[in-house]
Amino acid sequence: MSYLEHLDELRWRLIYALLSIFLCSIGCLAVADSLFKLLVHPLLQAMPEQNQQLIYTSLPEAFVAYLKISIVAGLFISSPLVLYQIWQFIAPGLYKHEKHYALPFVFFASFFFIAGGLFCFLFVFPWGFRFFLSFSNEYIVALPKMSEYISFSLKMLLVFGLVFQLPILTFFLTKIGIITSSMMVKNRKYVILIIFVLAAVLTPPDVITQIMLALPLILLTELSIIIAKIVERHKGNLQSELDTEHETNSGPESDSKSENSNSGINK
Repeated sequence: MSYLEHLDELRWRLIYALLSIFLCSIGCLAVADSLFKLLVHPLLQAMPEQNQQLIYTSLPEAFVAYLKISIVAGLFISSPLVLYQIWQFIAPGLYKHEKHYALPFVFFASFFFIAGGLFCFLFVFPWGFRFFLSFSNEYIVALPKMSEYISFSLKMLLVFGLVFQLPILTFFLTKIGIITSSMMVKNRKYVILIIFVLAAVLTPPDVITQIMLALPLILLTELSIIIAKIVERHKGNLQSELDTEHETNSGPESDSKSENSNSGINK
């Protein structure tokens, strides 16, 4: 494909991906109130019973919040379709045997993306909100603003969904030979340092949330090392099988060819 053909292919893949997100977001907008109640449930559970309310201070604030919730929910629901479009864009540059990874890629990438969001919702939100609200006393009352809470929670869900893609990324980088398990083990201490720096950048400026993001990333790094070793072992077994098959196929033929050539020379 030429450069312009690649750009045209990218354009259509982006259109298909955005269209799937748009349609899923429209569907989620119809149940935005239920999604909002679900999203604020961890916060309300951590708040005192007499003050389980959020406030908004501008007229369109609630509508914009519902719209944001619908878009992010639509992104999670349409993630298999979006990932499939990404795969279709990079597929022409792959070998024939590598194109068979389309279904596993879409399945596992979608699984880890949704798993990251669920981990954030089920474990990070309850711990984090209880920590933030622990500073309330008789002089300080927490009155969470609707837009600020929605922006914070949706950002956290997306961040955890993206960082949970690390095993998938490791699998394909190992498959094409860019990284190795020994390289990851050797640089593990630097990776952990980078993880804590990223956690500090991607999360609010508090230690609890940073640790809650850094710990899963460290575990995912260890899982990625195991995945890299499995991929390398599989590549080694496949290469040995190919070498054995090549020797089996070429051995008798090469001997007969050498005998024929020698007989020809003698003649």
